[in-house]
Amino acid sequence: MATVTHQEFYQQLLQGCIIPTAQQGLEQIWLLLLICLACRLLWRLPLPGYAKHLSTVVGGFYALHQFFQLQMVWVVLLSLLCYLVLFLCRHSAHRGVFLSITILIYLLMGEMHMVDTVTWHKMRGAQMIVAMKAVSLGFDLDRGELPAVPSPVEFMGYIYFVGTAIFGPWSRFRSYLQAVESRALSLPWLRKVSRSLLLSIICLLVSTCVAPYLFSYFIPLYGYRQLGKWLRAYESAISFHFSSYFVGFLSEATATLAGAGFTEEKDNLKWDLTVSRPLNVELPRSMVEVVTSWNLPMSSWLNSYVFKNSLQLGTFSAVIVTYAASALLHGLSFHLAAVLLSLGFITYVEHVLRKRLSVIFDACLLSKRCPPGCPHRHNTNLWVRLLNLLFGTLAVFHLAYLGSLFDIDADDIVEEQGYSMSYTIYKWSELSWASHWVTFGCWVFYRLIG
Repeated sequence: MATVTHQEFYQQLLQGCIIPTAQQGLEQIWLLLLICLACRLLWRLPLPGYAKHLSTVVGGFYALHQFFQLQMVWVVLLSLLCYLVLFLCRHSAHRGVFLSITILIYLLMGEMHMVDTVTWHKMRGAQMIVAMKAVSLGFDLDRGELPAVPSPVEFMGYIYFVGTAIFGPWSRFRSYLQAVESRALSLPWLRKVSRSLLLSIICLLVSTCVAPYLFSYFIPLYGYRQLGKWLRAYESAISFHFSSYFVGFLSEATATLAGAGFTEEKDNLKWDLTVSRPLNVELPRSMVEVVTSWNLPMSSWLNSYVFKNSLQLGTFSAVIVTYAASALLHGLSFHLAAVLLSLGFITYVEHVLRKRLSVIFDACLLSKRCPPGCPHRHNTNLWVRLLNLLFGTLAVFHLAYLGSLFDIDADDIVEEQGYSMSYTIYKWSELSWASHWVTFGCWVFYRLIG
């Protein structure tokens, strides 16, 4: 590659990566998009409610079979188990807790090789959506936000809603019912679908074709050995980030295409489903902003059904429980658990430190942006902007460190089976455990100024 000119490199990149990747991506999802559109058009007909629910179950089953073949049985088994528990506990005031325990046991049994590792990891995303929907439904019933336990066909329609069954995102039961009612087809709806689909393909191309060559060809900064390690880590992080954005924007497209993901104010209908905010992740104000912007629906689910229910244990314990729940949903692999639990410590330390600094200096230094007209004395001063920029740069440093585990050069088999503990330790040792040491230093500083 060293002898290849830039013009030849760009030509090879276009013909050997960009065009084939875009074609393969569209080939993988075109049928799912067609099923979503078919369901959307079907629900425009004056059909009885049960027929609409049944149609989305059929569409969801067909989509699951297209993506997972017979391995979809593990998703079906989980959904049946969830409804069985919901039915048996229909008179209880703790349906959310019972469902959470049931799903926890099921996922732990699966992770402990009830199923082979590769198969289980392939089903992880679809099972995560089923688990999140079932738990949210249980807690919403407990809180009185829903009048009664849904019928079997309503429950299965919600679980297998074709717009969210494969890639997500999580949505509430009420959002599913609104989608089945079906609003009129419109130009803003089509624009939203087209925009999300286009952005998903762009993110796929960046992850696959741009990120691996970010510093070797696009921004040639390689030089010193230690700098090269961090640049390589940043490349891996960018590739992983954009692969996640690809799924996020694709889930926006499928959910919106199927008729979900809108807000209604009087007579004004907005197709405004947002799954992730990439700019807030790549150019962050804080790690707290990164976590919330990474996957907005999941962040909302974790906050509503895990964090708030765990607050009685204390703020720090609630944060750790929330990240532990996220780790379990993502799969019990050591490297994911290490990343998510590290994120828990990093975000907590950053939050309390910036809160303390904002009080000491009476300035807008909080992890989240202050609303207009906040009571802080200093908000637009240069030194305030510089301090916030420093924390944002520190967040990018943490992201590169954590993202180094998702190596773009790793074998497909290793990615499917999950990275081992020794691999995780090796990658972070290569970077001298820098992020953890910095976090510890920030915590010590926070205690000293307390």
